[in-house]
This record gives sequence, C-alpha cells and structure tokens, in this order.
Amino acid sequence: MHPASRIALSAPPTPRAKPPRARTETLLLSVIVPVYNEADTLLDALKTFLQVDLPTELEIICVDDGSTDASLEILSGFQDPRLRVITSDTNRGKGAALRLGFLEAGGDFVLVQDADLEYDPRDWPELLAPVLRGDTRVVYGSRFLGNRQGMKTHSYLANRFLTLMTKVLFGSGITDMETCYKLIDAGLLAELPLTADRFDFEPQVTALLLRRGERIVEVPISYDGRDKSEGKKIGFRDGVDAIRMLIRCWRERS
Repeated sequence: MHPASRIALSAPPTPRAKPPRARTETLLLSVIVPVYNEADTLLDALKTFLQVDLPTELEIICVDDGSTDASLEILSGFQDPRLRVITSDTNRGKGAALRLGFLEAGGDFVLVQDADLEYDPRDWPELLAPVLRGDTRVVYGSRFLGNRQGMKTHSYLANRFLTLMTKVLFGSGITDMETCYKLIDAGLLAELPLTADRFDFEPQVTALLLRRGERIVEVPISYDGRDKSEGKKIGFRDGVDAIRMLIRCWRERS
C-alpha cells in the first residue's frame, strides 16, 4: 500500500488549459469528492469507494475545503495509491472545491461524489454505462427515478421547483437537476466556464451543458438522505442562489 498523494493549495481555483489525456484501452474515471467536516462518514466512504467493481480504472480526488474536524487527518492517514488529496486553507464552498478537483483530474470521465454516502457508489457502473456505449457525454443520476428515502418535504419541493425552472428556461426534460451524481466527459467539462463557489454549482453546470445542446441521460440511483443534525449543509440561501444562477445563465445565453 502507498500513502495518498497530497497537494496543498492556498489560492482560489484558476481555470487553465491542459492537454487531453492520451486514450488507452483502459479508461480512467476521476471521482471528485468535496470534503468539509465529514469525519463521521469519511473513512467508511473511502473504503466503499474503493470497493466498487468498475469497467474502468479509478482515481479518487478528495478536496478538503478547510475542514475544522478530523477530516484532513483521516484523508492524510488513508493508504491507497488511487487516492489523491488536495487541501484548501479556507472553506470556500462545494463549487470551489469541485473546481479545484477538476483541475487535477486526469480521467477520461469525471464524476462528483459527496463524502456522506447519501448517494450509493454502487451506482457508479450504471452511471458509466451510457458514456461507455457512446450514447452521450453527460449522465445524471436521478433520485426521482430510483429508490429515494430520507428526503425531507421541503427538500423534495425545492428540488422539484428548481428542476421545473430548469425545464422552463432551457427546455430540459431531466427529472433531477440538483442531483450530486453528475458524470461528464472530461474534455467537455474542461470547456465549461464554471465560476460557482457554493451549491450553485449544480444549476450552473446544468445550464451551461443545456445551452450547448448537450444531451443529458438520466439513470435511476439510490438515495438515503440525511438532515441538519447529521451534517447536511445545504439550506434556504442555497436555494435562492440556485434560482439566481439559473436566471443569470438564461440571460447570458447566446
């Protein structure tokens, strides 16, 4: 076993062009995991990630977003060559952490995964299947097509409203815009002018993809929601920010 590689970054993420990864017979999936005070679930999550049976090679890039609990200690002590750790000196938000991870990803495909196991990594092969068949460059895991439990009523209503708003503004037929499970071809992802720092990443990346005319394929996934007492961080302000982001992207459409 080898220690996880570690990169420390103290500045906000800056987009940069990078050469495409050379295609080989074995493709690589880069899973980007934003981490902020997830010590209660992080170790179990890491073990679960690395047990998934995939048709590709795997790299896990965990971005510690200024955690104040034992999250970074857990990441630093975890021994596996497939894990890379990026650290940020301050908490900037999920979107900023993801953008840091995207810059370091070396895979053919990039997948977003939360560290709390609300989403089941055993769904990864199903998310990969449409892109490996060449049907699409973007796959979303829909909680509303699959086995959903633990979602509070207010979260359900907020998700349905934001997804409906996305449909009205961009002509989308997707059922779950706010899903964490977004798998995107790495070359396509690198072309998106992402700027979101917080949970407004979800509407921004979706709007940018739809503005480009990308076909988003959805697959059913499992979901086991948690609440504030268990560390859930998204709140009312983030819903308002999501609405603002959708409107902004709609106004900026060409």
